[in-house]
Amino acid sequence: MTIIMTLLVRDEEDIIRENIEYHLSQGVDFIIATDNLSTDSTADILKEYQKKGKLHYIYEASDNYNQTEWVTRMARMAHHDFSADWVINNDADEFWWPRKDNLRQAFANISSEYNVVIANRQDFVAVKGAGKPFYRHMIYREKQSFNSRGLPLPPKIAHRACKDIIVHQGNHDVQGCGEKNATNNIVDIFHFPIRSREQLLNKIISGGAAYERNKQLPQKMGRTWKELYAQYIKHGNLDFYLDKKIYSNARIYTNIFTGQLTRDVRLKRYLDKIFKQGA
Repeated sequence: MTIIMTLLVRDEEDIIRENIEYHLSQGVDFIIATDNLSTDSTADILKEYQKKGKLHYIYEASDNYNQTEWVTRMARMAHHDFSADWVINNDADEFWWPRKDNLRQAFANISSEYNVVIANRQDFVAVKGAGKPFYRHMIYREKQSFNSRGLPLPPKIAHRACKDIIVHQGNHDVQGCGEKNATNNIVDIFHFPIRSREQLLNKIISGGAAYERNKQLPQKMGRTWKELYAQYIKHGNLDFYLDKKIYSNARIYTNIFTGQLTRDVRLKRYLDKIFKQGA
């Protein structure tokens, strides 16, 4: 069985190495990564793994965040060029955590009747004044995560490889390979969307502007990024939003007491072992 992971990234130097090392250690065989106009060290990190034979690097120069086209290209490449059995379409801030064993064993045990894996996402919150690496201080997880409209955070999917796959914007759904039969009790995704003010601001400035340039997507697509980008254009900052999203220690303790947050050090302990850091 061959598991290929796709990654679409832009300026993710604070998390991309951890993401790659984690998933390779969990049994992912190979990574196909599309770098969309990164200006930090993301490209250099990806090319390190390409030299090691663990990653295929693609540079995408378009600036319209056409995620469906770019991820679909990688997912089909996984089938055509790398003989994938399963394809995980991932983002740099997402860590696929199996409910049992490791990812390789979890996917190997999936019954042949299923061709899609649904993975629910759980947000870990940013901590005020914390340093790097992100995973050493982002150890508080929301018990229930919601999107900007107050709805449950939509899950992501992995799929059995096939030649005509189409991956929808956001990696939330696929089509093109017959009737979907999904299982949803295999894996969860630990999600780290905000690691610092600088990281989030850069993401919204570049991503929001890119979404605005893409006239092919439905207007509602990328709504959160567009709304935050509009706030940035109007006010010159995202302080109001970030003040709500970055937690003080007092707020963390309060939300643990009220049951909104829980302390979860599983990924921290796992990555500490990989990077040989102290407990």
